[in-house]
Parts: sequence; C-alpha cells; structure tokens
Amino acid sequence: MKDTVVVFARAPRLGAVKRRLAREVGTRAALRFHRATLNRLLHALAADRRFRTLVAVTPDRARFRLPTKMERLPQGPGNLGARMHRVFRRFARGRMLIVGCDIPDAGPHDAYTAFRSLGRADVVFGPAADGGYWLIAMSPRRPARPFASVRWSTDHALDDTIANFSGRRVAFLRTLYDVDTAQDLRRAGVTRRSL
Repeated sequence: MKDTVVVFARAPRLGAVKRRLAREVGTRAALRFHRATLNRLLHALAADRRFRTLVAVTPDRARFRLPTKMERLPQGPGNLGARMHRVFRRFARGRMLIVGCDIPDAGPHDAYTAFRSLGRADVVFGPAADGGYWLIAMSPRRPARPFASVRWSTDHALDDTIANFSGRRVAFLRTLYDVDTAQDLRRAGVTRRSL
C-alpha cells in the first residue's frame, strides 16, 4: 500500500481563515497568504510520486479550486483531535501523515523524511516553534486514542499528544514556524506588499 499524505485545510474563504493574522494584516491579505501557502504545498506534494496526496477540508462541503487534481475528504465535526483521528482511522492499515497547510517551509522532503523515520519509530512529529506540531505521521501500530486530552492551540499540544504514545517509539522532524501573526509572517520572509 502506498504511503498517504493528507493535507488538513480550511476552505479559503474571506474572514474564515487565519483570523489572528487577519486582525493584524487584514482579511484579504490573510486569505491571499492562506491560499498561496495551501496551493504551493498541494502542488509540491502532488508532484511527488513517492506517496499519494489527499486534502481534508473543513467545512466538509466547501468547494474551491485546487491547484491540481486530488481526492478531497471531509474532516467532519469535532475538535482538531477528533477530526485527525477520523482521518487516521480511514487509513488504519497503512502509514500516513497529516500536515497543516500554514507552514511556508514544509514540503515533500518533510513527508519523505517522516515516512523514512517510521521505519524505526511508531510516530513522527514535526514540532512547531509555538509548542504545537505541523505534521504527525503514524505507522499502523497506533494507540486507540492518540489525541485524547490534548490542549489544542496551546504550547502544550505537542507534549499532550506525545503522552498518548507512552511505550511507543517517537521521532521528530525539524522545528518549523506556523504563521499565525504578522511577526510570524515576517519571520517566514513574507512582506505585506507581497500579499
């Protein structure tokens, strides 16, 4: 079975994406950033034939143009953990990973590295500088509740998730920044003019 990459994405709609960033740079600029980052990531991942790439969208019935043809999945209801768990269960027999779409530096090499790391680990995290994570990859040997009791959108998210993998081998990729604020945008080398 081919390894599977699932990009988690919010439909690119004005006022519905990157809300913290939008408060600082405006809703249109935040939407342009979200759309550009999502399209770049999807295009790059879909071009890599070492794995198959799908996109999991919220809201479930959202329709928008993708940069390349690929299968869409609904994320379904619930918090981030419930939605990710649902997608991991869908691919329970194979190796898969979920990657966020707001990490400008993430790309196919990260997915490839995560799958290679699964040869010696049961779970691989791409840590985010804010205490969360931008990628999680799992082998078929998964805990029953990998996302139980995680304090989402806090600096405890990664540590809380790792606690659910007690007794399993854990590996890490490089630490990257997600973009939630204007400062994060500048750190990523994106200027307001380019939005």
